[in-house]
Amino acid sequence: MLQQLIALIIILFFVLRLFVLKKRGKVSANEFIFWLVFWLIAASGIIFVKDLDALAARLGFSASGIQIILYAAVAVLFYMNFRLRLKVEKMDKDITQLVRDSALNKNCQPEDKK
Repeated sequence: MLQQLIALIIILFFVLRLFVLKKRGKVSANEFIFWLVFWLIAASGIIFVKDLDALAARLGFSASGIQIILYAAVAVLFYMNFRLRLKVEKMDKDITQLVRDSALNKNCQPEDKK
């Protein structure tokens, strides 16, 4: 019970921090909704951990509900890391193309003579 309370306090801190960042304009509306839903689902998982254990047992999993959540979280993190890597690679290609175009445009323009 104490672990659940500590985890919920930590989640509450993150949610409050999220609201502060939204108020300051540091987080977009989509990011705000994503992270709010994420933290609410995490809090629900902590509150209903016994029900998750029972559901996991009924579905035939040998692990407890919290372990299944951790496995799913790791899978989601790997997927998000993969997506982030693809975006960084695309940005790298875009920056390379911009620099190449800029260099070609500078070389094609006549120099100013004084």
